[in-house]
Amino acid sequence: MKKDILVIFCVVLVLAVLIMGTDFQSVDEYYLMHLEDITPDSETVTLSIRCDSVLTRMDKLDASLHDYIPSDGVILQPTQYVLRPGDTAFDVLHRAVRSRKIQFEYQGADQNLLASVYVQGINYLYEFSCGPDSGWIYLVNGEFPSRGCADYALQD
Repeated sequence: MKKDILVIFCVVLVLAVLIMGTDFQSVDEYYLMHLEDITPDSETVTLSIRCDSVLTRMDKLDASLHDYIPSDGVILQPTQYVLRPGDTAFDVLHRAVRSRKIQFEYQGADQNLLASVYVQGINYLYEFSCGPDSGWIYLVNGEFPSRGCADYALQD
């Protein structure tokens, strides 16, 4: 009987130590962590997500998607993110949409013939949502990189 009580006490003690030593976080807390990591010494990048070119082609956009187009065409205002070692344009985009809860869909490099990550949709806007020439592109410092966003390593 005393052995059973001692075993139960030990199990409870171990569980208490494990629970007290564990930092439980919500999904939101986990994904927002990097925003608070910005210090004067941090390497950072600024990201914005825009769909303002759609504003001049609203007649080609399915009426069910009109509610997803911000009036100024800006889905994410320019926002600064900490640059982690080896981050690509896709890595920062992926963290940004998760932390801001922006709908995002992509195809992995192992799932297509291009062998590169392909951004299918952001904020419910997909390739061809606004006609045959529409789709998502990315720019770095105002220029179109010559490689996929998952292959473009960012710098401060």
